[in-house]
Amino acid sequence: MICFYLIERTNTLQGNDLVSSANFVAGNVYKKQTDVLYYFGLKKMNDSLLRENMALRQQLSGYISKDTLRDSVVHKKMIVGDSTKHIIKFADYVYRTAQVINSTTNASDNYVTLNRGSNDGIAKNMAVISGTGIVGRVEHVSAHFSSVLTILSAKQKVSAKLKDGTAGYIIWDEKQPEYLIMTDVPQQVEVKKGDTVYTGMFSLFSPNIVIGTVAKTEPVKKNAMQLIYLKSSTNFKNIQYVYVIENKMGEERKILEDSVYKK
Repeated sequence: MICFYLIERTNTLQGNDLVSSANFVAGNVYKKQTDVLYYFGLKKMNDSLLRENMALRQQLSGYISKDTLRDSVVHKKMIVGDSTKHIIKFADYVYRTAQVINSTTNASDNYVTLNRGSNDGIAKNMAVISGTGIVGRVEHVSAHFSSVLTILSAKQKVSAKLKDGTAGYIIWDEKQPEYLIMTDVPQQVEVKKGDTVYTGMFSLFSPNIVIGTVAKTEPVKKNAMQLIYLKSSTNFKNIQYVYVIENKMGEERKILEDSVYKK
C-alpha cells in the first residue's frame, strides 16, 4: 500500500493509471451496490407508483363527475363560483389499491382474490379495474381478503359504448373464451378493427374505462344487429395489481331504483 501510494504521488503517468484503475473498480462496486438496492427497493417503488396512480385516478374522476349547467333563462345568481354556472357533483368515487394473490381464467365463472377485505374498506359489488381496463366486481368479502368475479364469466354483464356513443352490453362466451362480445349494436353502425370500447353510463364501473379493442364483427341477420368481438385490455393471466372503486352515491341510487322497479 505504501509503494502504491509513493508511485501515485511521485510518478504522474503510473499515478494516473492507478487512479483510473481505482476509479473503475470503485465505480463498478458502487454500480453493483446500486443495482442490489434498486432490486430490493422495487416493491416500495411499485407501491409508491400505485398510490400516485390512485390519487390521479381519484382526482380525474372528480372532474368527470361534475356537470356544469349554464343558466341563461332566469340569470339567478349562484353562490358557487361563477354566477352563470351551477356545479353539481353527482358522483364521488373512492379508489383503493389491492394486490392479486390468486386468479383463474379457465372456469365458467372466473375469479381473482385480493389481499384487501372489509377491514380495508372493501365491500360487495364494488367495481374493480386494472391499470389497463376493467376487471370485475367484488363478490365475496372477509376481514382481510376479497373475491372478485371477473368479466370472464357468464354471470357478468357490463354496460358498454363505442367511441361514437353507441351503447350495448358486454358478455363473455365460454365457447370462445379469448373474446368478449358486445351485443345490441345495430348493423348500420360502422365498427372498425382496433376501435376501443369503453364502459357506459349505466355500468357498475365509472364511465369511459377501457374494456377492450375490436377484433372482428359478425352480423346477426334475424334482428339486424351485429356482434362485436373484443380483445380484453386486461391481461387476466398476468394481472398483479388492481384498483377497487367505491361509488359513494351508488347505494342511494340502487335503493331508489329498486323501489321504483318493484312497484
